[in-house]
Amino acid sequence: MSLRATDDEIAGVRARFVAAPATTEEAAAVLREAAASGLTVAIRGAGTKIDWGNPPRSADLIVDTTRLTGVVEHAAGDLITVVRAGTPLDSLDFGTQQLALDSPLPGATVGGTVAVNTSGPRRLLYGTARDLLIGITVIRPDATITRSGGKVVKNVAGYDLGKLYTGSYGTLGLITECVFRLHPVPAARAFVTATVPARDLAAQLAAIRAEQVVPSAVEIDAPADGPITVAVLIEGTAEGVHDRAARLEKLLGGTVSGEPPAWFGTYPWPADGVGVKVGVALSRVAELPSGVRGSAATGVLHTHLTGDIPARLAALRAAAEYAVVLTAPPSVRDELDMWGPVPGIELMRRVKDQFDPDHRFAPGRFAGGI
Repeated sequence: MSLRATDDEIAGVRARFVAAPATTEEAAAVLREAAASGLTVAIRGAGTKIDWGNPPRSADLIVDTTRLTGVVEHAAGDLITVVRAGTPLDSLDFGTQQLALDSPLPGATVGGTVAVNTSGPRRLLYGTARDLLIGITVIRPDATITRSGGKVVKNVAGYDLGKLYTGSYGTLGLITECVFRLHPVPAARAFVTATVPARDLAAQLAAIRAEQVVPSAVEIDAPADGPITVAVLIEGTAEGVHDRAARLEKLLGGTVSGEPPAWFGTYPWPADGVGVKVGVALSRVAELPSGVRGSAATGVLHTHLTGDIPARLAALRAAAEYAVVLTAPPSVRDELDMWGPVPGIELMRRVKDQFDPDHRFAPGRFAGGI
């Protein structure tokens, strides 16, 4: 496959070429040509997170994955599926089975979701993309096709490179196929929603944990200018969901619905806002300043920064285990340390040197300018 000239761009960085391979083999041919020409490479799926992280220092070639689509295999008896990376996550339908991976951004692709390790409310019960991924096909920067993991849930052979590629922001190679474990679609679900005074939030969250109702998600929405709302998702058999939801309804003084509140599983920032991912110990969720939204049961929340953004970001980093700026307008992004302190950054640099010695894949996009 030959490269096509373009005036397209990635996060404001102008590219010279674009290619849209439809198979792993076509993608390998593209990357072989790029390697021979010394081209820097950026990967793009649906573009829902294309402005996340730092912009690449250069991007001679954009590899568009939107033709790498479709379900390669669905082994219902083994509860696994093999999906091409450009497939929209919200288009997947496995009948009585599900890939229990929420995407807060409609239209996001499988590959992009894995590349930045996004997940939504149900990460509490089912885990993140890193947890659900059991195998992966990646083309390394030198065009070598690499496969890791397998097509059985209990596969333990070889190195689990899928964990390494998950969350690497496209800096180590091009993901072309993913193997995921599936779960049965629950027979019933219910959302228990309640408004909680800020002073009572810690006690209410502790009470939810103590009630042992095995929620699939416990989300909070704490806007800067309004009351805090807690929403708990219960899934399972019809009888079990009814009983557990009734217990929570009584505990929280809330309401039960078959549908989530409008904010559930969404990010709290507008398209041109400053979006931050915050990680905090469960015991300190209630101590975070207002304006956060996300999982009160895993300590992964998100917020939209306004006003004195550097000062607010510094305050968040002082209160949390980490606060990573996911997205920001260029005028703001250039003034911020997007990642903050990153433990193990020197190890990450060595991994980058090993997998991409010429630093041609999304150079500078990851933490520490990797």
